[in-house]
Amino acid sequence: MARYTESVCRLCRREGAKLFLKGTRCYTKKCAFERRPSPPGQHGVRRRKVGEYGLQLREKQKVRRTYGVLERQFRNYFVDAENRPGVTGESLLRSLELRLDNVVYRMGIASSRAQARQFVGHGHFSVNGRPTNVSSFQLKQGDRVEVRESHRGREPFKIAKETLRSHQTPEWLTVDATSLSGAIVAPPTRDQMPLDLNEQLVVEYYSR
Repeated sequence: MARYTESVCRLCRREGAKLFLKGTRCYTKKCAFERRPSPPGQHGVRRRKVGEYGLQLREKQKVRRTYGVLERQFRNYFVDAENRPGVTGESLLRSLELRLDNVVYRMGIASSRAQARQFVGHGHFSVNGRPTNVSSFQLKQGDRVEVRESHRGREPFKIAKETLRSHQTPEWLTVDATSLSGAIVAPPTRDQMPLDLNEQLVVEYYSR
């Protein structure tokens, strides 16, 4: 499957916002967006009038890149959200939040979604007792996610046990730092999901 392999800091600079794609580095002075917030490219900062379509496109790209989803995948998420009862934009974000890789990231076991995707792909996790290596696996209320017992002694998870003590877990998740496990208490509501994303612009983009 195609995957973006260039510098992820360019994506933050392109969207004009911190997408926190490099984990803990994004919270330090080494963050490329903090040092050089201008858009990437050799022409530097150019003032350009952005129309309605441009705003919608940039927000769609911002959401898609935040969760590390490919274009076709993202479109499929939107179509699925559109066919569900309720607010389309909220359903879209909820589906993205309930991806296995995102839940692992929200649990605090991985420092970024990219790292969480790598952990899942390497078969370190199980869902409801079954080993799962599909990062897009859609979780639901009551599902339990845990690091497989035979993998818990590995160095990244030893570090995770320490960092989980100070990690702020979302209200819709419960986490047990001892067993490196967590469970979905309830589907996240809009106020429990990222507030710096404007999902309505994404809906307008696909409704043109």
